[in-house]
Amino acid sequence: MINFPQIDPIAIKLGPLEVHWYGLMYLIGFGSAWLLGRWRVKQKLTRVTLVDFEDLIFMCMIGVVLGGRLGYVFLYKPAYYLSNPLEIFYLWQGGMSFHGGLLGVLAMMALFAKRRDYKFLELGDLMAPLIPLGLAAGRMGNFINGELWGRPTNLAWGMVFPGSADGIARHPSQLYQFGLEGLTLFVLIWWFARLARPTGQVSAVFLIGYGMLRFLAEYAREPDAFLGLLAANLSMGQWLCIPMIAIGIVIYKNTLKKT
Repeated sequence: MINFPQIDPIAIKLGPLEVHWYGLMYLIGFGSAWLLGRWRVKQKLTRVTLVDFEDLIFMCMIGVVLGGRLGYVFLYKPAYYLSNPLEIFYLWQGGMSFHGGLLGVLAMMALFAKRRDYKFLELGDLMAPLIPLGLAAGRMGNFINGELWGRPTNLAWGMVFPGSADGIARHPSQLYQFGLEGLTLFVLIWWFARLARPTGQVSAVFLIGYGMLRFLAEYAREPDAFLGLLAANLSMGQWLCIPMIAIGIVIYKNTLKKT
């Protein structure tokens, strides 16, 4: 059993200015996406221009933050935030939904594709390899915040999180997700996207890969106390992954018909 390391959630404090680790993780995630995307554009792995990519990444950053926060608010704790609306803006306290963030990004991509005359899935293929390192950074932010811990375990690396208030050793599921949805998915997608693929195929592999890895990781993650397990003893996160996987399979099959 390991005690959770006491990590100050504030990374930098300059007088009244406080920079939280959680916010820095988002900055790292956006920065890595920008650098990796520029590299893919310069390597001619997409017909998207550098100027268009930088406009797109800015729009997607807005989509991640707005969609991620609103997704968490309305998918996970609508009653609480309707009673405490100002707390919707307390981003430093955590509470972001990947699925909501994905919907926000998809909305921005659809708008951008229409305005700049690109195919929607063409933009998806460009953005998909850039996402996993941002996910890894976000999960590290969850770990530093001591939130979204795992289910009870007797394994040697079980960790006691102070926020759980029960003194029970739990899976450090944030680190599992860091490794699965972050690093493993990044290696998989980056390797797959190294070659020219039919439009939509990289996007499909991302949807399938993320959905399966997140679905697996959820078995170690403690379900949200205000939701618990839903039908078939699956968590909200698992149920949201099922349509992702299904859509990814459909897109992938359609790309095979065109080759």
